[in-house]
Amino acid sequence: MPPLLDHERLNVYRKALEFVSFAGPIIEELPAKLAARDQLDRASTSIVLNLAEGDGKRSHPERCRFFDTARGSAVECAACLDVLVAREKLAPEVAAAGKAILIEVVSMTAGLIAHFSGEVREEAADYGAAIPAEKE
Repeated sequence: MPPLLDHERLNVYRKALEFVSFAGPIIEELPAKLAARDQLDRASTSIVLNLAEGDGKRSHPERCRFFDTARGSAVECAACLDVLVAREKLAPEVAAAGKAILIEVVSMTAGLIAHFSGEVREEAADYGAAIPAEKE
């Protein structure tokens, strides 16, 4: 196996490449003047490029910024698929298959952001719930 760069080891990077491969034939079949075509091409590419660049950053805030941009591009791709379905340029089941890949990308990217942001999370409490009494 040839040596890999760090970003090539990321599961989310490989999943993003899977979406680029999925989107390629769709993009090629769309009319060139359709705005959603160009947007889908740019946004799908942006996911991959921002994951790679983010993984190469040393500071955690910089990493998170690039990972957040990648996540946003993935959501943008999902919206492009919705637009194509609404304009009857893409079958709903094809869009659903693409969104299934994107959901994984968004989820994994959110996990990277949480890991590198240093956020501490806890379960949400019900609003107005009684505060447990202190033990004496």
